[in-house]
Amino acid sequence: MADFNIYGVEDAPEASRPVLEGVKKRYGFVPNLLGGMAESNIALTSYMELNKKLAESTLTPAEQQVLFLAVSYENKCAYCMAAHTAGGKRAELPDDVIEALRAGSSLNDSKLNSLANFARNMLNKRGWVDQEDIDDFLGAGYTKANIFDVIAAIAAKTISNYTNHIVGTPFDDSISKFKWDES
Repeated sequence: MADFNIYGVEDAPEASRPVLEGVKKRYGFVPNLLGGMAESNIALTSYMELNKKLAESTLTPAEQQVLFLAVSYENKCAYCMAAHTAGGKRAELPDDVIEALRAGSSLNDSKLNSLANFARNMLNKRGWVDQEDIDDFLGAGYTKANIFDVIAAIAAKTISNYTNHIVGTPFDDSISKFKWDES
């Protein structure tokens, strides 16, 4: 496999530097995922913009983390599982919900379970969800617009999950305590 760099602000390709500078200013460091993704300013800026738009969704921050964990589990992305475990805690997801998502299990919260299941079905069926899947999702209190929010979240996680798979992204210190192993 090719050897990929994890860039910082100083050594990143010139087109990606302004994005990484903004990330470092906001978070105090450049997460390794973004340092690896900086090889392509197109991928980096697309990912950042998509996540910025997802934050404007009617889905709560906790619901967004449920989506990110469910998709990252299906894609077997250890880095994103750790990152969104931390994100889930910041979004005040209950520990039992986080642990169930990390295990690929059903959630006790029926609405969040519907969200996780819909995301898994959308991903695993490559968008060809059944009417029953849609009805269950809408019946749980989600909207038609949220269906497209799920698609956007899958797109964002596809970019990050696949980047981590290709790059072999090492865990950042801030998420290393949440390391995940699919076994």
